[in-house]
Amino acid sequence: MAKTQAQRIRAVRQEELRVRLSNGKHLDHVVEYAKKIAELGNGLESLEVQRLKAAAEIKLKLINKYLPDLKATEITGEGGGAVELTDLTDEQLSAKLRELLDATGKS
Repeated sequence: MAKTQAQRIRAVRQEELRVRLSNGKHLDHVVEYAKKIAELGNGLESLEVQRLKAAAEIKLKLINKYLPDLKATEITGEGGGAVELTDLTDEQLSAKLRELLDATGKS
């Protein structure tokens, strides 16, 4: 399905926001706060825990405001065409996995 001009613009803006939010380290801060709260015996006072939770919630709300959860993802093949599905034997699958691992240097 072809995208409308508005959909293309929205996609570009969402990607720009993803980059900005990533550069702002909002998600990193939320993870950091969660680790601090999860570490038992780190001497955090109740007020400190409440502050960290509040800060994490605010940052998550900011992220969700600009990048709402995706309800569906469209998958396309090469050049935007249909995805080609192929049945492989166990041997073919193993050979393909070895090929991919070799290509990434993780074999």
